[in-house]
Amino acid sequence: CAARFFRDMLYDEKIGAVARAYIEQRQLPSAIVRRFGLGYAPDSFGALYDHLRKNGYTNEEMTAGFLCATSKTGKLYDIFRGRLIIPIIDVTGNIVAFGGRLIGEGRVAPDGRKPPKYLNSSDTPAFKKMRNLFALNFAKAKCTERLILCEGYMDVIQLHAAGFENTVATLGTAITPEHARIVKKYTSNVVLAYDSDSAGQNATSKALRILNDAGVDAKVIRMDGAKDPDEYIRDNGAEKFADVVKNA
Repeated sequence: CAARFFRDMLYDEKIGAVARAYIEQRQLPSAIVRRFGLGYAPDSFGALYDHLRKNGYTNEEMTAGFLCATSKTGKLYDIFRGRLIIPIIDVTGNIVAFGGRLIGEGRVAPDGRKPPKYLNSSDTPAFKKMRNLFALNFAKAKCTERLILCEGYMDVIQLHAAGFENTVATLGTAITPEHARIVKKYTSNVVLAYDSDSAGQNATSKALRILNDAGVDAKVIRMDGAKDPDEYIRDNGAEKFADVVKNA
């Protein structure tokens, strides 16, 4: 119900205009937008809440699903606001959570917190970050030879758009031994395509250790002149990215 609401808001002529402009700026083809089920959370404190209430959902269900939170005054408000919404789909095809990329500056929440650039569902009864990899539902059939592991949603979506359907990412958390065991079920070869900044390099070192400990052969790609795969693909194209993957 929430995913359909976000999708409908993306294609609303007025409400979704800012999100569609962002998608165009990121050069994402419409086929990929539909494939990943992208949506938009309006910059409103109660749009999703009102929609879910009309469809019979209780306050307890909304908070348990990390869709709404309680303000200092006791009222519920939408957690995702003014964001491009990325549904998190498990390997069986069920939507179990959401990620949201802030568009614009955003507004301070009723609990006083400033909006982060990326916001991810917390663990819920239906979703555990440590047991899921973003886009594994697509990549599981394409990664026997090699899996590409990124840091962010947009990196994965951009790579899938360029034809690299064997790409996944962790969900707002560093890679864990449990993630590595999941990877091992599908492939023994991973190429790490983390950000080129210091934080990304530190994460790369940790990932190498964890993957190797799980019996996965992990290599690292070099993206000269770009901070992440998204930027590299947009600046250099798919053929050049294929070369850096091959030479990891």
